Amino acid sequence: MIDRVHRSRTLLVTGGAGFIGANFVLQAVADGLTVVNLDKLTYAGNLDTLASLQGNPRHAFVQGDIGDRSLIARLLAEHKPDAIVNFAAESHVDRSIDGPAAFVETNVVGTLGLLECARDFWRSLEGAAREGFRFLHVSTDEVYGSLGDEGKFTEQTAYAPNSPYSASKAASDHLVRAFHHTYGLPVLTTNCSNNYGPYQFPEKLIPLVIQKALAGEPLPIYGDGLNIRDWLFVSDHCSAIRRVLEAGRIGETYNVGGNAERTNLTVVKTICTLLDQRRPLADGRARESLMTHVKDRPGHDRRYAIDASKLESELSWKPSQTFESGIAATVNWYLEHQPWVQRVLDGSYRMERLGS
Repeated sequence: MIDRVHRSRTLLVTGGAGFIGANFVLQAVADGLTVVNLDKLTYAGNLDTLASLQGNPRHAFVQGDIGDRSLIARLLAEHKPDAIVNFAAESHVDRSIDGPAAFVETNVVGTLGLLECARDFWRSLEGAAREGFRFLHVSTDEVYGSLGDEGKFTEQTAYAPNSPYSASKAASDHLVRAFHHTYGLPVLTTNCSNNYGPYQFPEKLIPLVIQKALAGEPLPIYGDGLNIRDWLFVSDHCSAIRRVLEAGRIGETYNVGGNAERTNLTVVKTICTLLDQRRPLADGRARESLMTHVKDRPGHDRRYAIDASKLESELSWKPSQTFESGIAATVNWYLEHQPWVQRVLDGSYRMERLGS
């Protein structure tokens, strides 16, 4: 099997200033790859995360929309990437409930534009460049809907999205599949479980709880808190994407999971315990006392769990972090990077733009 990691010297990464995308970019550049990083810089795009790459010749940042076909065509012609890795997406379920149109525009219409540009660029290539080109689409386990108490999502699980966000991602997955079967575009798709780790936007559960717990504020928990997610440390997700990119079978989907099912209650209690040990409250209260149950989110899926055995058996990938080691590392990171968090919270991260 061809080892494409060493041939894929240049990647076009979309959404590379977001949480998972930026972690991927940092990892790829550190490993010697060149990255053309395209991001629209919505609220979730944070160039502070990429500050260490400023002036690095292996990283070129471009602000733009994946739906801007003339821009995409120009970047492809200029940089001639060996692969496109598509992270670009609106991804917060609560925001999709309040305003679904933006999710359709980015996740469906934007992905379609990116696919059409990728197809035309791929058709222009010859020989080894054409044979080695890949379009890797990063998706979510939420497209599969909600599980009962038993079983796990596999790559054969029928799609049953329950939120505007997951419906828009399901549509984008179908477009990627269609471009392979209709046009022959060499695509790969990954569907991941819930990510966590450094640089995650503080609206998501784990960083939100860390910040509120540090401040001694109430910790909101949807419903009874017994919703279950499979938690995946972000660096493990990035390594899985790299592995699929280098050796995955064209046209295939690979589920990526952390083998770490936990209820939301367990996640919050674990964070409370870690912070009590590392940064006790001045009044000596246990942070679990701050937990507050709030009205459940509409259409809240009860359980997700990923069966990643295909990825493990075909490509010899396994997560390096347990939930316990990953959540401890995450809490430590947030304690050590409060200036990054505060710039997100006060909005100043959006006031400056990083040069390429």
